[in-house]
Amino acid sequence: MKLVVTDLGADRGSGPIFEAITFALRDGEGLLVTGPNGAGKSTLVRAIAGLLRPSSGTAVLEETNEWPDVPSASHYLGPINAMKPALSVFENLSFWQSFCGRPALDVDAALDRIGLAHTRDLPFSYLSTGQRRRVSIAKLLVSHRPVWLLDEPTSGLDAASELHFAELVREHMEGGGIVVAATHLPIRVDGMKRLEFSGAVAA
Repeated sequence: MKLVVTDLGADRGSGPIFEAITFALRDGEGLLVTGPNGAGKSTLVRAIAGLLRPSSGTAVLEETNEWPDVPSASHYLGPINAMKPALSVFENLSFWQSFCGRPALDVDAALDRIGLAHTRDLPFSYLSTGQRRRVSIAKLLVSHRPVWLLDEPTSGLDAASELHFAELVREHMEGGGIVVAATHLPIRVDGMKRLEFSGAVAA
């Protein structure tokens, strides 16, 4: 499978945010999108995910019959955790697993994987900021999608959790997954390409 982004552009009322963004990622490849705040990193990820209409260009999947388009093949992790505060951690993740379909890890295994098994039955609202972010990351693990589209995924994480998240990204890529991550913080995964909004894609 290949994610192909061609001449993608997006506008705001005052003019273009970015234009002519082009890259391709095959199974097992990842891209870090970097640049200053307001440069359009989040807008790019949202446009690829199909959450906003680009002003030009396309984002498509090639060499696959299993997934009809990018949104169906993708997990989008944005800055909002998208969890119900009154529901338990287990209930929140169970909902997302059922909603997204294609179960991968069971919820308890995913919680163990992110080091939060002890929070299983706590209301989501009881968790710290970093714990809430880690539960949102667990959403990537309970339902299979080959493409991860990540917008500031390590926001709110401490240094140890950032390293653990990098390990999850590495494992996803080693399993043939594709990752696009917009971030102002480094994700320490060897071999990821980089897209600077002031320049071109570099290996």
